[in-house]
Amino acid sequence: MRRVREHDEDSRHERWTVSYADFMTLLFALFVVLFASSEHDRHSIQSVSSAVKQGFEHPGDDTSEPGVPMQLQPFTPSGLLHVSAGVNVVQLQRDLTGALGDAIRRQEVVLRMTPDGFVISLRELGFFNSGQAVLLPGAAQKVISIGEVLKKYRLNMRIEGHTDNVPIHNSDFNSNWDLSTARANSVAMMLIDEAHFDPAKLSIAGYGEYHPVSSNDNPAGRQANRRVDIVILSTEISGKR
Repeated sequence: MRRVREHDEDSRHERWTVSYADFMTLLFALFVVLFASSEHDRHSIQSVSSAVKQGFEHPGDDTSEPGVPMQLQPFTPSGLLHVSAGVNVVQLQRDLTGALGDAIRRQEVVLRMTPDGFVISLRELGFFNSGQAVLLPGAAQKVISIGEVLKKYRLNMRIEGHTDNVPIHNSDFNSNWDLSTARANSVAMMLIDEAHFDPAKLSIAGYGEYHPVSSNDNPAGRQANRRVDIVILSTEISGKR
């Protein structure tokens, strides 16, 4: 009987080794899982790092020349890029060309696309005397013709006055700001009074010499900068043919 009791006591003393072995097995399994996860993360980080490095070392091809600014080209249907959905700008260009063919050929009116939208540019040469904001008699009919075309499209427009950088001081205007704003207002009032354009569709702005389209260092550039732009914002137009 004594021998049996000694065997039972030895069994009880050795049970803890079973629990300890189970614990070590679970702990080992945990470390295996953590190691596998860390390896996956390491490979993911390496992939991202490689992609970023490749992006800096091999950027996409750029056909533009360094230091050469992007040039805005006169509007042509073949060169039109897609803009926001709305009015068919190609049809609008055709309508304006039909109404203003002679003025466009003489470059008194220039049609072009800009980041802001479609622009009808009225050059000073065919619309105003130097330093004045009253439309010339022949210019009034051109503005009315523009209004008759645009009125059909129910467009929101901004009319912008621009000048060259030659200071002005006469009895009517103290600055190019004043002259550019007055010219924009003259075009707007002609559209409203004679072409019966909805005034709620118009806004005016005078920019003076601060938004040139050409260099002010030569007579041709200064002449191009003296203008009134009728801007149809890009949200109003589309590139559909």
